Amino acid sequence: MHVNPYEKKDLMLLVPLYEHPADRPEYWERLIRSAGRLHSVVLNPASGPGEAPDERFAAVAERLRGAGVPVLGYADTDYGRRPHAAVVQDLLRHRDWYGTDGTFLDQAAAGPEFLPHYRRLGVAARAAGARTVVLNHGVHPHPGYAELADLLVTFEGPWDAYRDAAAVPPWTADHPAHRFCHLVYAVPPGAPAAELAERLAAQRGAGVHCAVPGTGAHPWGTLPYALEAAG
Repeated sequence: MHVNPYEKKDLMLLVPLYEHPADRPEYWERLIRSAGRLHSVVLNPASGPGEAPDERFAAVAERLRGAGVPVLGYADTDYGRRPHAAVVQDLLRHRDWYGTDGTFLDQAAAGPEFLPHYRRLGVAARAAGARTVVLNHGVHPHPGYAELADLLVTFEGPWDAYRDAAAVPPWTADHPAHRFCHLVYAVPPGAPAAELAERLAAQRGAGVHCAVPGTGAHPWGTLPYALEAAG
């Protein structure tokens, strides 16, 4: 597999910021100011869109879109176990309440037996107006999933696991780097680890990434190091 030289400027950030704008307004302001570095931002008011619109999330979503940042509505698919209709309801609520222009389908199954299920979800997402469909497998899935989404998250996990991760499967070389994303949490503080996380993403063929210091059950309540250092 040919590996392009590491170039930090080529890496884009997908940021899953699971914090309420009222609790961390400075985080959302940083995202808006950093629009040019962002691939997209995942909007997740309540492990999905919630039961009613939240005006604070609607306001930051509008500002992100105004800055040119794709806003992705979070929907849990429970590894293929969640009913199609329930996931689609989340997509429609995100669109209608927050104006999302894409979807982030979390806990996506990776095996070939679920390809028809996720194909249907992808079609429904496009019909609902999604311009960007992201599947978060957290691992490398069956190669057939590459046909169903714009971006595959092929790693989600802690820094220790990422640092020692196995080589990427050969089929990924058939697709450009901007089709793959790595999400890494529990990255130690300090420039060396953060820079190494970015370098590993590039070396492993992922043109989109996010490396955060957050740990425990809620790691995605922190900003990526790349934005913390942006001032």
